[in-house]
Amino acid sequence: MILISEAAPTIAQLRAFLAVANHLHFREAAATLRISQPALSSAVSALEEILETRLLERTTRKVLLTPTGERVSLHAARILAGLDELISDVAETREPYSGPAHLGVIPTVAPYLLPLLLPMFAKDFPRLKLTVHEAKTETILEEVREGRLDMVLLALPTETNGLVEEPLYDEDFLLALPYDHPLAGDDTPLSREALKGLDIVLLNQGHCLREQAIDVCREVGTKATMTTYATSLPTLVQLVAGGLGVTLIPELAVPVETGKRVRIALRRFARPPGRRIGLAYRGTSPRAAEYAPLAAAIRSAIRARRLPVRLV
Repeated sequence: MILISEAAPTIAQLRAFLAVANHLHFREAAATLRISQPALSSAVSALEEILETRLLERTTRKVLLTPTGERVSLHAARILAGLDELISDVAETREPYSGPAHLGVIPTVAPYLLPLLLPMFAKDFPRLKLTVHEAKTETILEEVREGRLDMVLLALPTETNGLVEEPLYDEDFLLALPYDHPLAGDDTPLSREALKGLDIVLLNQGHCLREQAIDVCREVGTKATMTTYATSLPTLVQLVAGGLGVTLIPELAVPVETGKRVRIALRRFARPPGRRIGLAYRGTSPRAAEYAPLAAAIRSAIRARRLPVRLV
C-alpha cells in the first residue's frame, strides 16, 4: 500500500501517458488533451521519474512503448476507466430520485402495501434503484438510525430521536373470530368492551401490531392469551380459523388474509381501534428533501387505488 506521504502517479500524468500510448505521437496526443506539447512531455517525464523506469522510447521519427510502458498503459486505462465510472455514478446520484435507495418495511404492512407501491416507484421514479428489506420494527429502526436503510414504512409514532416522520394513513382494526363463534353472526358494530372474556391471540415479540393489540386490551381491562403466539399475520389468522382464539387484524390485510378457504368471521367496532402508518427517515440524510415528496406520491397511489384506509 502506498502511504499518503509517498509520491504517486497523478491522474493528469496517467491521462497524459495514456494519450501518448494510444497515439504514439506527442503532437496528436497533445491535441487530443488540448494541452501544449511541452506540458504533455513534462507530465510523461514526471510519471517516468515517479515510477523510476522508462515508459517510452523516443526517436526522431516516432514514439514506441517500452515493455514496461505496455504494462503501465493497461493499468492506466483501467484506473482511468474506473475513475470515469466513479464520477459518472456520483453525478447520477446527485440527480433527484436516482441511485440506490434502501427501504425497510414491517411485516404487517409489506404484503399489503408493496404490491401497490413497487409498480408506482418503477413508473414514477424509474432512476431510483429501490431495494426492500422486511423486518420487525425494532430491527428496521436500528438500521435506519445506523444508515443501512434510507427510509422505513412502519407504525407511528416511533418515538425515536433524529427521525422525521411523514404520516401516510390511518387504518382500523377488525375483530377476527372463528366462523362459528357466538359473535360471528351479527353485523352490528361491537363495543370494545366485547373483548372482555375473549381469548385473544397475538403476534410474538417485536411486532408493533402485538403492542397495539395489547394496548387495546389494556384499555378495556382484559388480557391477551399468553400461551399462543404467531410469527406472522397469516399464521395468526389460521390460529383464529382453527378455533384457538380471536385477534385484531388491520383492515388493509383483510383482502389478502381472508377468503373462501379461511373460515373466519370479521366484526367492526363502533369506535374502531387502529394504527397510523407512515414513512420515517433521518433528518440529517442528504436526501431528506426527497422523502416528503415520496410520501406524497405514496398517498396519491393509495388514493387512486381507493384502499380501505384514511389518508393523513
